[in-house]
Amino acid sequence: MDFELMINSFPKLLNATVVTLKLLSVSLIVGLFIGLLFAILRLNKNIFVNKFAYGYSYVFRGTPLLVQIFIIYFGLGQIESLRSSFLWVILKEPYWCAILAFALNTGAYTSEILRSAFQTIKPGIIEAGKSLGISNKIIFCKVQIPIAIRQSLPAYGNEIILMLKGTSLASTVTLMDLTGVAKYIISTTFKPIEVFIVAGGIYLFMTFIIHNLIKFLEKKYSY
Repeated sequence: MDFELMINSFPKLLNATVVTLKLLSVSLIVGLFIGLLFAILRLNKNIFVNKFAYGYSYVFRGTPLLVQIFIIYFGLGQIESLRSSFLWVILKEPYWCAILAFALNTGAYTSEILRSAFQTIKPGIIEAGKSLGISNKIIFCKVQIPIAIRQSLPAYGNEIILMLKGTSLASTVTLMDLTGVAKYIISTTFKPIEVFIVAGGIYLFMTFIIHNLIKFLEKKYSY
C-alpha cells in the first residue's frame, strides 16, 4: 500500500470534488423544478397530460443514466439543425450535457417522490383552507407544497445520495470531476487501489454530510 501516493493524491482529488459538487447542486436545483412540474402534471385529471408526465418519468427511470448521458452528449451532436442553432453553444460543452442528463434523470425520480407526497396529504386540510375562503392557488403554494416537501424528505435524501454517486459518470464524457481525476492519476501511477480508496473516502464523507443534513431537516420540520 503506497501511503505517500494516497497523501499526495488527496489535494488533487479534493480540488476535483468542487466540480462534483457543482454538478450535483446545479442538477438537483434544476431537477427539483422539473420534478415539481411533472408531479403537478401527474396529478392532472386530463389523461393526455397525465400520460405525457408518466411517459417522461417511465423513460428516464427505466433507462440507465450512462445511456442517457451518451445519448445527450453524442446523440444531440448528430442533429444538424441543432448544431446550427443557438443551443449548440451550450450543448457542445460536456459540462452542460452532463448537467442536462443529471437534471432530467433526477427530475423523473423527484416527480414520483413529490407525486406520492402530494397524494398522502389529507383532503381535510385542503377543505379547511377552502372553507376559509383561501384560493386554490394559495392553498397549493402555501399548504400543499410545504407539506409535500416535508413528507418527501427521507426519500429525497436518498435521491440526493444516489445523484451524488451518479455524478461519477460525468468522467465518461471527459469531465475532470472526482472520478475523472482519480482515473487520470491511476493512468500515470498504475495504482488504482490507493487512489480509489481516497476517492471513495471523499464520496463517503459527502454522503455522511448529506445523510445527517437530511436527518436534521426531518427533525426540524417534523410534526
